Amino acid sequence: MNRSGVPEPAIERYEPKSYRCERASGPLELDGRLDKPFWAAAAWTDDFVDIEGDLRPRPAKRTRAKMRWDDEFFYVGAELEDDEVWATLTERDSVIFQDNDFEIFIDANGSSHGYYELEINALGTVWDLLLPRPYRDGGPPVNGWDIAGLRTAVHVEGELNRPGADSRRWSVEVAMPWASLKECAAEGRPPAAGECWRVNFSRVQWQVDVVDGRYVKRLDPETGRPCPEDNWVWSPMGLVNMHYPELWGYVQFAEADTPAFELTEDERIKWQLRRLYYRQRNYYEAQGRFASDAAELMTGEGWTISPQAETTSGLFQLSAPSEDGRSRLCIREDGRFWKEELR
Repeated sequence: MNRSGVPEPAIERYEPKSYRCERASGPLELDGRLDKPFWAAAAWTDDFVDIEGDLRPRPAKRTRAKMRWDDEFFYVGAELEDDEVWATLTERDSVIFQDNDFEIFIDANGSSHGYYELEINALGTVWDLLLPRPYRDGGPPVNGWDIAGLRTAVHVEGELNRPGADSRRWSVEVAMPWASLKECAAEGRPPAAGECWRVNFSRVQWQVDVVDGRYVKRLDPETGRPCPEDNWVWSPMGLVNMHYPELWGYVQFAEADTPAFELTEDERIKWQLRRLYYRQRNYYEAQGRFASDAAELMTGEGWTISPQAETTSGLFQLSAPSEDGRSRLCIREDGRFWKEELR
């Protein structure tokens, strides 16, 4: 097991974004454009912000997304304003974020284990992968995993890879089959109306210069390496790391009569347990052992739980009763969440 420390996000309040994903009324003909009837009734997400949230300035270029669903697919459309539209990678499962890209992250079971990542550039090249667990918890990505039946399209309003062109934006449409996404979902099935999956989106944006009539990444004169990329996201993370599924947004799959989304008390309890997980891992790194009493970790404000800690020399489990008292919520040393019914 990985006993290294885990950075705690700089978040004052637990307020992930939420989105009501309405059922589609007809099929989607993918061409990368979002100005067609299929998307007309779907709301835009909030404009993306820096991955660190309010710690950093607002992005200079607007990014926003829409979502819909039906019995076969989860649909995502995204619009990325850009006057420098470029891409170079053409082979599937290349490391697409080495280009500017749009990224989709999906945790279908809410455990933070067994989640999906999809990246796409302006050429329409994709990288899809399965992560059994986050990198912080020792989980290597499964690059050979593909979203079977994936459909994508990209539209460029302007000209790709042509400096000086009157480029305005590029947009993406993605249709992901439930037949693939249900693999790691609760009960191995697609979502039912009213249920939520954890989802986030990221835009990677590199600074570029024009050299010999083409875009090249801007170099940092001190290091000689490309300047760090910007990371703009839908639901801010509080640190530069997308692989914290517990901070992603809540996407509610809705029918016309589905009640509005409200963050449950159990989700707030899970967040407090997650904060203790960060601190327990950091405690081990500093002390060489886990804290046997959760109270040792509960400094600061905002605690409403009375958790139980169970530890061995190399393992721990933290738990707290659910809101209704009929079950308990649990997290262990590798970050996995689960719920146990009480007898």
